[in-house]
Amino acid sequence: MRLVSFHGDGGLRLGVETEAGVADVTEAAGDGSRASVRSLAGAGPEALLRVRQAAESTSDVVAVEQLRLAPAVPDAGKIICVGLNYRKHAAEGGMPVPERPIYFAKYANSLAASGEAVVIPAVAEKADYEVELVAVIGRRARKVSEDRALEHVFGYATGNDLSARDLQMRSSQWMYGKAIDGFAPLGPYVVTSDEVPDPQALDLRCSVNGDLRQDSNTRDMVFSVAELVSDLSQIMTLEPGDVVYTGTPEGVILGMPEQVWLQPGDEVVCEIQGLGRLVTPLVADPG
Repeated sequence: MRLVSFHGDGGLRLGVETEAGVADVTEAAGDGSRASVRSLAGAGPEALLRVRQAAESTSDVVAVEQLRLAPAVPDAGKIICVGLNYRKHAAEGGMPVPERPIYFAKYANSLAASGEAVVIPAVAEKADYEVELVAVIGRRARKVSEDRALEHVFGYATGNDLSARDLQMRSSQWMYGKAIDGFAPLGPYVVTSDEVPDPQALDLRCSVNGDLRQDSNTRDMVFSVAELVSDLSQIMTLEPGDVVYTGTPEGVILGMPEQVWLQPGDEVVCEIQGLGRLVTPLVADPG
């Protein structure tokens, strides 16, 4: 299923995209109460079946283009990101391929919806894009093995790990250039894992103003989704609704000989095979 979070009457709503349009399944997903991707992810297969049946049985649908979207997981718990997780991306930056995953965090303030304008802070001079496959946790994961790790993934989404490189590189800790308001666009969908049989075989692309910048496949990852989920679960409990941005391929501005950084007025489009098109217009800091 392709799940959509959007703004509606009374607040956030949950929908399923069908061939006819988006069906509102908020009440069905919540078993009589309001629900989100996060709550649905932890509710188990019976809730998923209930949602599927609700979407298939209604004719009350709306085109996704008519909705004001929310981030694909608007109430995400942990937002964990992985650096240098594509071989060619490490090479373009002149960095060695990591022997162990490199992790950093973003926070709820960084989430943004597809189509939502994102402000480039006035203090940032080197804004960059990063298309990323995002794994959404669906079952509590604590010390899980690699071969069982994907059983704990509820679904996948398209993400953009926007980065302010000048702020990121001012110290060995990347948070100041990463955890910026709106710098974790996510969406438009969460596609349930039954529709993504192999997360290591997905094409992913990023363009700026229609100019293709990144064009790769998740098979170039250094550490697979299963390896990352297993590794993280050794030191923390992953909960339903946690999201893991799994790294970006080559083609970022940071790795280019001539670096023309993102500017207000630019539009960044990230696409992953089967997961949808994430659109991020950039605007100036109003001060």
